[in-house]
Amino acid sequence: MIDMNRELYNFLCENTNSITEKWLLDREELKGSIYSKNAGEWADKLLSEQNTLTNLTVASSLLNDCSVFQENKRNWAIVVTESRVNSNTPIFEVLDALSKLRSTYWFFIEQFVEREGERVLRSDIMGWGITIHRALDELMVDFSKRYDDLMNNRLDAQQTLIEELNAPIIKLNSSIGVLPLIGDVDTARVQSISDYVPHKCTKLDLSHLFIDLSGVSILDTMVANHIYQLTQVLGLLGIESTITGIRPEIAQTSVQLGLDFSKIHTTSSLQLALKTIFREPAI
Repeated sequence: MIDMNRELYNFLCENTNSITEKWLLDREELKGSIYSKNAGEWADKLLSEQNTLTNLTVASSLLNDCSVFQENKRNWAIVVTESRVNSNTPIFEVLDALSKLRSTYWFFIEQFVEREGERVLRSDIMGWGITIHRALDELMVDFSKRYDDLMNNRLDAQQTLIEELNAPIIKLNSSIGVLPLIGDVDTARVQSISDYVPHKCTKLDLSHLFIDLSGVSILDTMVANHIYQLTQVLGLLGIESTITGIRPEIAQTSVQLGLDFSKIHTTSSLQLALKTIFREPAI
């Protein structure tokens, strides 16, 4: 029995370079896109290599063993998705490129049908349509899922970096750290600090945290209240707090709020606080 699926598979594999060349020639000018026909030699080389992988993956959907296509699809998604994320290519450009690849495939399928003539049945062509379209749709879905996962991981990493820069905790030894706050501390920033610092202190296994306010330009009533609440949270976690660099206006704000800092260590400067806790030996 003639296996026309296998014959079409062999034909597509033999012509994979030609498929890629035609697909590349059909590109348009897209400013700043890796898919632009004037993107440069490096983009042509990269797209050529990856489109060859795409062609072989889609062609394998014609085989009786569906596990081959599933494995090829998984490997394709890893390679192409990471490449597009690294090049900051929008997802819609990738999906558009895959969509345009459909017409390129059908150009070569038509050539195969013309070559084979009456050996190709109408049912064969209809089956190929279903199989090829389904394969490309699955590539789009797998790419979208992995693209979304990688972008979320990147955003999480960026958010972590922002939080660390927003509230940089510096370890002085195995159990003591300093949180130097610099610049404007508004309600949004202090809320982020309040959420981040307890978790970071626990992760660093700190028993004492110095919160230095000497670099804070403005501290309103809401922010002062958040700082106070932060010390209470740290206390419940068994982490002692010392607030340093309190200026007169900050002290007045705290008193006006009725915040009881009597149970919290405070010093006028970080230097003085560190001298106290790391008592300098007498000369």
